[in-house]
Amino acid sequence: QVQLVESGGGLVQAGESLRLSCAASGSIFRVNVMGWYRQAPGKQRELVAHITSDGSLYYLDSVKGRFTISRGNAKNTAHLQMNSLKPEDTAVYYCKVTVFTSDYWGQGTQVTVSS
Repeated sequence: QVQLVESGGGLVQAGESLRLSCAASGSIFRVNVMGWYRQAPGKQRELVAHITSDGSLYYLDSVKGRFTISRGNAKNTAHLQMNSLKPEDTAVYYCKVTVFTSDYWGQGTQVTVSS
């Protein structure tokens, strides 16, 4: 079994920054992909960014140039640095880890950006 622990959400004003962290532990041989999704009220969950085991990156168009995903120094950790936050970034952010073909989700962390 795989457990995910997320941290770093909170309430900020527009233009400020937050850093989300995700740590995966448990029966992990190899993490293929670590990523962040978000879900705003009344909207579908969407992929914000991910990083693969070979370092390939993906970003949602609306966060390009503002958000940066990276692997942490500790094994099986990832961070999402969010700069120049906008009110439309307000959502619950979820970490997702893919181990071989299985997906594991974190419990979610609230990010609220006030205007």
